[in-house]
Amino acid sequence: MSVAELIAAGFAMGGERLVALDLVDTKLLAVDPPVDLIETPEQLAKWWELQHARLPEGPVPDGTAVRRLRTAVREVLDAQLEGRQASPSSVEELNAAAAGAPRSLRLTVTDDGPRAETRWHPEYGGNAALAMIAGETIELLTDEAQLSTLRRCANPNCSMLFLAEHKRRQWCIGSVCGNRTRVARHYEKTKRS
Repeated sequence: MSVAELIAAGFAMGGERLVALDLVDTKLLAVDPPVDLIETPEQLAKWWELQHARLPEGPVPDGTAVRRLRTAVREVLDAQLEGRQASPSSVEELNAAAAGAPRSLRLTVTDDGPRAETRWHPEYGGNAALAMIAGETIELLTDEAQLSTLRRCANPNCSMLFLAEHKRRQWCIGSVCGNRTRVARHYEKTKRS
C-alpha cells in the first residue's frame, strides 16, 4: 500500500510499517475541531479494506472498538513522546485488546526450510486484527531500538506519528508536510525582505 493510494482514498497518512501507527493517524488532532477519518461505517470499511493485507483474517470489528483502541494506542504513544507515564486505563485497554484473540506460533516445514507462522485464535473471542494492532503497539513500546525511531511530524499543523527509518526524517510525508513547511518558511523569508 502506497502513500498515494492512502491519500487518494481520503486518508492523509504515510503508510507506516505498523498498522497501529496508521490507525492513530486516522484522527487528525492538529485541526480544530479534530477530524476523525474513520467516523462512519463507510470510512471504517474503506480504511479496513486498505489495511486488509496487513491484518489477520476476520471480520471488520465494531467501529466503537476500533476507535477505543485507537484512543488507547495514541495515548500510550503520546505519553512516550512526552516523557510521561501512560494512563492506566489506556494501558488496560491495550492489554485487553491484545489478549482478546490469542495467538500461537506454528512451525511449518517448506522446501526452503522451517518457517514460523502466527495462528490467531478468534474462537476464544475477541478480534484478531485488534489484538494484532495492540500487540504491535506493545512490541513497539518494549523494543528500545524501534521506539527510538518514533516521531511526531515536525509540521505544527500535523499530528501524525511515524517511525523514522533515518535519523534526519522529521515529516510524516515529506512531499506533503515537508513541502508545506518549506513553502511557508520561504514565504515568511520573502515577506520580510
